[in-house]
Amino acid sequence: MSRRRGSVSPFFCFVRDQLPELRRRGLPVARVVDAIPHCRQAWASLTEEEKATYLEKARKWNGKNRSQKTEKETHNLGDPVPASLTKKIPSVTSLPDALAVSWNNDQAVVTDIFYFLDIYSHGKLPSQCELRFLPCEIGCVRYSLQDGITADFHHFIEPEAPPRGFRYHCQAAGAETHKIPISGFHLPRTCYAVVLQELLEFAQPARGVQPRFFCRSNDRFRISWCLGRMATVAGIESPVELFAVEDLIVELYLKKYLKEPSKTWVSRKLDVCLWDFSSNTRCKWHEENDIICCALASCKKIAYCISRSLANVYGVPLTAAHLPLGVSHCDQSTSTGIVKLDAGCQKMKAESSGYDRPFGAPGDSPCGVKTSLGVKEVSYREEELLHF
Repeated sequence: MSRRRGSVSPFFCFVRDQLPELRRRGLPVARVVDAIPHCRQAWASLTEEEKATYLEKARKWNGKNRSQKTEKETHNLGDPVPASLTKKIPSVTSLPDALAVSWNNDQAVVTDIFYFLDIYSHGKLPSQCELRFLPCEIGCVRYSLQDGITADFHHFIEPEAPPRGFRYHCQAAGAETHKIPISGFHLPRTCYAVVLQELLEFAQPARGVQPRFFCRSNDRFRISWCLGRMATVAGIESPVELFAVEDLIVELYLKKYLKEPSKTWVSRKLDVCLWDFSSNTRCKWHEENDIICCALASCKKIAYCISRSLANVYGVPLTAAHLPLGVSHCDQSTSTGIVKLDAGCQKMKAESSGYDRPFGAPGDSPCGVKTSLGVKEVSYREEELLHF
């Protein structure tokens, strides 16, 4: 298991703590990497509270060692690292802590700026491959409840060569979803260093405020890995720290209703198909070719869901920046297909539209509040335990 020097994950800290016990049991675990197969099941059985302990350990370790990292010259790209990329954005605290500092009242909530981010890949490669993903498209939007989507960012990314024997696998995975070819694409593609430079400029911190990036929790491993890979190839430190957008929505509801909705319920409500074919949602190429899976559209649809469900709750009138024009409300009984990009294997899935309505639509519980029976939240996939 390779990782960037000085950077560790919560899982790494957990495995390191298990080394003495594993050695006592006579297992041949000289290094942390040797102990990983013996610790995966134990890690998966931990509660979120127990995992939070190791998350804090990883943050402290990374914060201590981040300043000791040296800059490396760009390899595989041939161009020097842009000067602006040598600036690093300081890490932020946990999402609830960060929001507690800035959300003093409703006005602070509606003016707060969020960045929704997604990165598509040419499929997912097996764990034994050094390359787990091949980033090929990135989308990001700047959003606030008050102003809606105020800017968007999109690039097709110049991918690395697939590992030997996996080219067909990667091409087939892309053909089932975003349909971006590995080679022979007629549109210009951007190298890793320039993508990160322009993303950093797009989310340039204003007045010392740390920009916060959000993505779907099921996509976080893929997006984080891609960001880490691009930063490593560019010879810089990854400029983005990701949060789960489900956590953001929970906090928005909690702030207004003083009740916590289930993250599983929120996740289901984000899986709507209402805006799949709305104009000005996908990038130009995906819209012209009538392809649903688009990194930019993924980000915009998150913003649409939040706008439709929470803008009125906070007294914000909806505009064309909040929702696409000409979209009528989708009735619960409508039976349509939902096309989703699976974070694991990126296969096209068609499901019934039992969740076609956004989470704040009429007729739903305003908060989807957890009961004593509760819903056990699904832990991150095993891949998220790896370093990136």
